[in-house]
Amino acid sequence: MKFGKLPVSELDTVDFTLPPEPAGNKKILGGVKKPIVNIRIGCPQWGVPGWLGKIYPARAKEKDFLSNYVQHYNCIELNATHYKIYDQAAITKWADKANGRDFTFCPKLYQGVTHLGGLRGKESMINEFLQGVKAFKEHLGPLFIQLSDSFGPNRKDELFAFLKALPGDVAFFLEVRHPDWFAQEAIRKEYFNTLYLLKKGAVITDTAGRRDCAHMHLTIPKAFVRFVANSMHPTDYSRLDAWIDRIINWMEQGLEELYFFVHMEDELYSPELIIYLTDKLNAACGLQLAQPHFIEPEGQAAGTQITFFD
Repeated sequence: MKFGKLPVSELDTVDFTLPPEPAGNKKILGGVKKPIVNIRIGCPQWGVPGWLGKIYPARAKEKDFLSNYVQHYNCIELNATHYKIYDQAAITKWADKANGRDFTFCPKLYQGVTHLGGLRGKESMINEFLQGVKAFKEHLGPLFIQLSDSFGPNRKDELFAFLKALPGDVAFFLEVRHPDWFAQEAIRKEYFNTLYLLKKGAVITDTAGRRDCAHMHLTIPKAFVRFVANSMHPTDYSRLDAWIDRIINWMEQGLEELYFFVHMEDELYSPELIIYLTDKLNAACGLQLAQPHFIEPEGQAAGTQITFFD
């Protein structure tokens, strides 16, 4: 993800501190820890050539990437659906790769709805999109709606009417990017309160160059986090530590579901960061979260530490 990306030389100047917990989150979460929290952690795509010989077999074909991906993660933020509307036959082929596994697809809404023209008059396009992704069946998670960077609160009536008309049998999370959604308190409050009333989730995007998008507001007792890393820069780890603390706090307060996606420009080192994240959550919370496992190179002694980077 390039949104909010800064040069490496500037990363040490960024205040990555997560905002304080909004007062409204306590009401949203309910204050009582749930016996089971559905935690999903993954990446935005499965087609990462840099994972060949690392977590994918060295000679794996592109058509087999998804079959390999589901062996390492329990969720994917499915960006492919942003660029094309897939029919049920295509979606079923993907869903079949996850058969027998506890795995969730979170499709990103088609750009023809969100980025090309206005949001009005898109009912048939939305219905076609939904008809396709519902073929994921039990593997379908929440849908992710991303608006363009230029979509500001001057179009709030258009947005709120669009959200109100969405079907209630599918969960939705919304990401807005225009700075004016967060710059003025009255607009910010109206935005999050509207999502709360419509029972839609608010995407939290943690990226270096747009700290306003790491807003921490929960509008339903579920969280959808897009964590934009910087190829294992030291700040990636301290930022994840802060997220682990926040996630544990949310769990103590009553969080029901978490969708946490690690992004970076080429996704090469996402497995390392996800192992770091899941190791700490597993240890702190007594969980057994799925995580990537590295391929042991030929001749590597069992139990020997494997290093994939300098």
